[in-house]
Amino acid sequence: MYLDTKKKKTIFKKYGKSEADTGNSESQIAIFTERINHLTQYLTENKKDNNTKRSLVLLVGKRRRMLDYLKKKDIERYRKVIKLLNLRK
Repeated sequence: MYLDTKKKKTIFKKYGKSEADTGNSESQIAIFTERINHLTQYLTENKKDNNTKRSLVLLVGKRRRMLDYLKKKDIERYRKVIKLLNLRK
């Protein structure tokens, strides 16, 4: 699988407080971004895979809602996540 346990732990450690901090908004957004990037790359090769397209749209919506929540609660953390993940140009 493209997102194994070790990779998840490194993402949680980088964006969260620790490896076990899976509920942190920043770490969840980072995981969503990793999955979105993987699915986007997959869809460039398999353009007719409509189920994966739907999954990608749902995942982008989840990440958007999580970012909106973070923006409403703590704008500084929101700006930090946007900058670290290069989500805005």
